[in-house]
Amino acid sequence: MLSSGTSALLAFQRALGTVSHNVANASTPGYSRQRVELAARAGHPEGSSWVGQGVDVAGLQRLADGLVFARQVDSSGELGRLGQLSSLSARVDALVSDPATGLSSQWSAFFTAADAVSAEPGSSVARQQLLAAGEQLAGRWRSLDGQLSALEQESGQRLQSTISDANQLASEIAGLNRAILDGGRNVSPDLLDARALRVEQLAGLVGAEAIAQDDGSLNVFTAGGQPLVLGAQAMKLTTVADPLRPDRQQIALDGPSGKVRLPSSSVSGELGGVLEFRDRVLDPARAELGRLATVFATSFNAAQRAGVDYTGAPGADFFSLSPPRVDAHTGNTGSATIAARVDDAAALKGQDLVLRYDGAWSASRADTGEAVALSGSGTAADPFRVAGVSFEISGTPAAGDRFALRPVADAAASLRVALTDPAGIAAASPLQAATDSGNLGNARAASAQVTDATAFAGFAGATIEFIDANQYTIDGAGPYAYTAGAAIAAPGGGWSLSLEGAPAAGDAFTLARTPPRSTDNGNALALGALDQRAILDGGSQSLTAGLSQLTARVGTDARHASLGLEAQSAIHAQVTAERDSVSGVNLDEEAADMMRFQQAYQAAAQVISTADAMFQTLLSAVRR
Repeated sequence: MLSSGTSALLAFQRALGTVSHNVANASTPGYSRQRVELAARAGHPEGSSWVGQGVDVAGLQRLADGLVFARQVDSSGELGRLGQLSSLSARVDALVSDPATGLSSQWSAFFTAADAVSAEPGSSVARQQLLAAGEQLAGRWRSLDGQLSALEQESGQRLQSTISDANQLASEIAGLNRAILDGGRNVSPDLLDARALRVEQLAGLVGAEAIAQDDGSLNVFTAGGQPLVLGAQAMKLTTVADPLRPDRQQIALDGPSGKVRLPSSSVSGELGGVLEFRDRVLDPARAELGRLATVFATSFNAAQRAGVDYTGAPGADFFSLSPPRVDAHTGNTGSATIAARVDDAAALKGQDLVLRYDGAWSASRADTGEAVALSGSGTAADPFRVAGVSFEISGTPAAGDRFALRPVADAAASLRVALTDPAGIAAASPLQAATDSGNLGNARAASAQVTDATAFAGFAGATIEFIDANQYTIDGAGPYAYTAGAAIAAPGGGWSLSLEGAPAAGDAFTLARTPPRSTDNGNALALGALDQRAILDGGSQSLTAGLSQLTARVGTDARHASLGLEAQSAIHAQVTAERDSVSGVNLDEEAADMMRFQQAYQAAAQVISTADAMFQTLLSAVRR
């Protein structure tokens, strides 16, 4: 009886200690409720019956569900990924769409100023305002690209800090694996909780999959199957420079044989979210911003060169910007270099390309690897042409050499107003066309352009005469075929003239050069209407529509990421609630257990007291 009471007293003391431990850790992150398992001792035979021998503590059970834990790890990875993606995407959306940081207000102000010049082409005030609006617009373009560039630098810093935190957690998990192996079958449940918490935290950083081993350790892998923890050994994540983009870091695994680059898809969690943001949101936004800057500047410059300025000279470029950027792969062995330029704004795509030489040159998209059509031979007379960019090869390439062609990488950051004199704005049409009074057709001059400034410098006038509706001469030279709607070009270059209506045989037009200080606004009208001209995507979309599409795309990406985060947060809350239902500490339940075990402890103490009284009574009887 004394032995049974003593065993009960010790068992309920252990149970009360476990309840108090549960209560103390009710708010501890990752803590799993513990429960003492009791088992009756084997009975002792006395005669023809058995007498119980009390109770033993069979073990301390950690209340946890492995399947719920696996779901929680997976959910933590997705929550971390979407959290970073949503947060960073929302910042890009705010930059692009906010009137204080976006392009819309400055864009409208610039073309309003261009319309003012077309209304008063001789006004020096209107011309100065156009230059000032151009400076404001170019500055806003540079500022926006600078903000996006700062986000890219921040993304790189986040990669470094996240990798450092992940390596620390992986090292701690490996240490806990070692301690759990040393503990054998009597391992502390608190060690298991500490390991599970770190696995969940690691999953939130890089995504993880935990696989239990027979010896009690956990092997942890990234979402793409790369090992992070193998038993008591922790692997190390690191970064390496992109061989085609030295300014950008890629993730790698520091293995025994060196650093092995990992694809972005091999990780999830916060690290995966940053990489996905950089590749799927930031890079396309910057590329489109640069494409719009390039197409706008080159198109406005072309329109400026088509007219003549206030002095009567052909217009000069209004804007300046850097040419396409070409970076050689760090592993190239040849001596080839590449010089690129934009030669077709309408065909410009903006995506980064990879140029590869394997006996012949080929091009592919850097993001998808999709092949891109490449024409030409790479010489000055016949340059390679791809996606609106032409480039020439100098030097000798070696097999396997690669180059990153980034058509618009530096465009927005380098956009500047090149014109300094308001009189240099080419508001006037270069030609004044007089219709002969005896013309029988209804054709009239519609527009004229300077096509070659050098050739136009010597132009002093010309007469166009139509032999019939389909043929004409220029100053007696010809005849030249005429197609309705097609421009009439000078035989030696320098200018072109478009007609409206149908000419008849004998119709004549006398062309004269527009004099200095002209108030003609023929070219200013073209400058002011450039924002609505279908220039982008092969001439199917206007620049204004392109800006709206950029804003809409960034907003859509941010909204999708936000919706994904909301959905994953709800899923994670469900998984957490399911875990708490199994492993969480219920204070009401613990209070009830404490009262029950306290009463049992008191009863066990009373058994011991009764046994002692019986023993003392027996001793007293013997002494008599």
